[in-house]
Amino acid sequence: MVNNVSASSLRAVALTVAALTLVGAGGAALVAYTWNQTGERIAINERNYSLRALNQILPADQYDNNLFEDTTTVSDDDLLGSDDPLVAYRARRDGEAVAAILNVIAPDGYSGPIKLLVGIHYDGTLAGVRVVSHNETAGLGDKIEIEKSDWITTFDGRSLQQPPPAQWAVEQDGGVFDAFTGATITPRAVVEAVRNALIYFEAHRDLIFATEPT
Repeated sequence: MVNNVSASSLRAVALTVAALTLVGAGGAALVAYTWNQTGERIAINERNYSLRALNQILPADQYDNNLFEDTTTVSDDDLLGSDDPLVAYRARRDGEAVAAILNVIAPDGYSGPIKLLVGIHYDGTLAGVRVVSHNETAGLGDKIEIEKSDWITTFDGRSLQQPPPAQWAVEQDGGVFDAFTGATITPRAVVEAVRNALIYFEAHRDLIFATEPT
């Protein structure tokens, strides 16, 4: 009788363990699947937004090549916010370089990294800047979005000469760029990232346009 009870108990324990293992494996698989699906959706949304932003930064009548086929990669942790390769779109007209639109990361936003597209004409003036993604505070830091305010357009036409590098800062830090009330960290991060992108472009302009499309 004791042996029978022990055998039954062992079978019950084994079944319970097996059931818990299956549940755990199923839960892990579901989490992995959800993560993959979410990650894919985020990537698709960012790509779609980037496509719209490219047209806002550089109107199609300013170039005659295919921006999405004429790309290269850039990377610089200090100036572009990443050691990993970032896509740079190259605009040309009649074979001559017109502008490059760089993917740039501002690593020190209030709520994490801010992904940007920074368009720079060949002469070093800014064609425009757009925010691709961020986690900044709604109603405060999200004013960097073109849909929320026109603040991001204040970069249009700027360069490292206008203003000089020392004035590439928000007004609270002695610069010329406006900051949002209660959200200085966000515009400060964007201003610094755009300035650094200009510095990178000035140093690597010829290389950006000389490399083969990727």
